[in-house]
Amino acid sequence: MSGGVDSSVAAYLLKKEGYQVVGVFMKNWSFPEVSLKHCQLFKDYKDMVKVCKFLKIPYLVFSFEKEYKKRVMERFFREYKTDRTPNPDILCNTEIKFDLFLKKAIKLGADLIATGHHIRRKCANDQLSITNGQCKKYHLLKGKDAIKDQTYFVYNLTQNQLSHCLFPIGEYSKDQIRKIAHKLGLPTAYKRDSQGICFIGRINVKDFLKTKIAEREGNIVDMKGNVLGKHEGAWFYTIGQRRIDGLSGTTKPLYVVATDVKKNLVIVGPDRATYRKGVILEKFHLIDKSYFSCHPERSVAKSKDLIKQIPRQARNDRGKSGNESYGGLTAKPRYGPEVYPGKLEKRGRTWRFMFTKPQRALTPGQSLVIYDKDVCLGGGVIKKIIN
Repeated sequence: MSGGVDSSVAAYLLKKEGYQVVGVFMKNWSFPEVSLKHCQLFKDYKDMVKVCKFLKIPYLVFSFEKEYKKRVMERFFREYKTDRTPNPDILCNTEIKFDLFLKKAIKLGADLIATGHHIRRKCANDQLSITNGQCKKYHLLKGKDAIKDQTYFVYNLTQNQLSHCLFPIGEYSKDQIRKIAHKLGLPTAYKRDSQGICFIGRINVKDFLKTKIAEREGNIVDMKGNVLGKHEGAWFYTIGQRRIDGLSGTTKPLYVVATDVKKNLVIVGPDRATYRKGVILEKFHLIDKSYFSCHPERSVAKSKDLIKQIPRQARNDRGKSGNESYGGLTAKPRYGPEVYPGKLEKRGRTWRFMFTKPQRALTPGQSLVIYDKDVCLGGGVIKKIIN
């Protein structure tokens, strides 16, 4: 329980259904780089305690500060140093909430964990055991509220993790959650939604990066190499960014088209130059490994032209792992309600996604999450951009 309205209502709904509920507050960040007025740790904790007392349920505090620093924040800084833009909220869910937290809860005797995510868990067709009524395979679905859907942040969930999870508010819209909280008189009924980095809160990312990454002056150049200004370090900029400190005297709006941390360059150009056709993925994960074999209608014909466009090493591996191509899918290159149609392809050991129309600001280090209608299939981290 984060001290927010979503997890508060989730706890209420579970208790209403007859579950024995224990609220758990996670304390994962208390380092001097971020002041308490930003992370609101103590206020959130007090709100959680108020809700648990209101619902008459016990509560615990789990601390994963060392693990969070090592597995989330150190990686966050490391990725920026190597010219990539990571998503700490995805790392947080993968490494902390659905790994360390889940394991500790089960070790303490819990049968299930529940969160206030706007996502849904559903038993896959024909996967309910007749003998014991248990589900053998789960699908992860978007939350009913398309605007608040959070499947983007949890696409790395495994079947084992899903079998131990409940998502009570996934079937509700945000307005419905607020109405339930107001009707009950929950202490968090009027609390604003949390924003910012997971367990840290709202911060200026550039200032936060400067606590660990030193400034180094470099050139801002256009796509022809002409110097237009100076910057404080290429790692402080991301593709698609409009606000560019140190850039002046230009008559037309310019955006970050690319960065090069080795040469310490920030390359800028018109907005149209930020659009790309597709991405090559790494750390690709499918929630249901057999999904496409169970949905043959998603298979599409292979194309020699597409094979020619992928790296030579991947082409050399084709015979080892085979080629696959799946259409009728959509993808999210960033968090938000919008999904964009395209095709998922596997060439050898390389997965990639080709969009039907070029998409803006596809960024290495960010995650691309793939869907078949409302079903979140999984995704991967963007390794390279396909021009």
